[in-house]
Amino acid sequence: MALKPEPTAPFHSVQYALRVLETVSRHGGGVSDVQIAREAGLPVAHLSPLLLMLRREGYVEQVSNGAYVIGDSLVLLGSGATRREALQAKLQETLGELRDSVGAAVYISRYIDGEVRITQFADGPLTPKVHEWVDFRSAAHASAVGKCLLTQLDLDGRRDHLSRHKIARLTSRTITSEKVLFSKLDSQPPTVPVLDLQEYAVGTVCAAVPLTAGSSVGCLALSLPIEHAHRLRAAADTLNRRAAPVVLSLAI
Repeated sequence: MALKPEPTAPFHSVQYALRVLETVSRHGGGVSDVQIAREAGLPVAHLSPLLLMLRREGYVEQVSNGAYVIGDSLVLLGSGATRREALQAKLQETLGELRDSVGAAVYISRYIDGEVRITQFADGPLTPKVHEWVDFRSAAHASAVGKCLLTQLDLDGRRDHLSRHKIARLTSRTITSEKVLFSKLDSQPPTVPVLDLQEYAVGTVCAAVPLTAGSSVGCLALSLPIEHAHRLRAAADTLNRRAAPVVLSLAI
């Protein structure tokens, strides 16, 4: 499966954040922001928002003299099975905060062994998750999650997927032409959320943004009932801006 090399802004942020964490990790007694910028090769202007995000997520802490040290979140990660469990818990906590921030159910989806899979989600009484009336694995052509994942595959990867999961009309808005679908996927800007306006299910609108961690294909998505459709674009923009901590949890 070949991938389209179109890194998004959150992906770039995560690359930089990992450099910052590596630099802070090398200095057990703390390191100044000026030295971090120098060793990580980052302009101070880029570093400030990254340090704010890393502090908010608990990956670094600022001590009394202004220096930065590794935070509790990284210390608690440990290694092996404990590390995996801690990362899952951290990711779930981040998703819960994101759900509350955008006022919608949020999802992480990955493209694994040629299939669309929802690997984690956060919903609640006021933010119900979408009713999976058709298996998400069979609805990549219609859902925001599926289309976002397909945008990250090359032409052969897309054709392979649709050869196994035939395009079906799920609502009156579903795209049923492979040519039209591929044209829309190709014209989708990599930094703009992919939308589903009742294409998967009547009464539900969704948005998704790419999550690129290493060579894996993934996305971060949200869903809203149609009566909240007026909030979709603003929620999607917030989702896009807040994607970096989620990618970071996947990349560490």
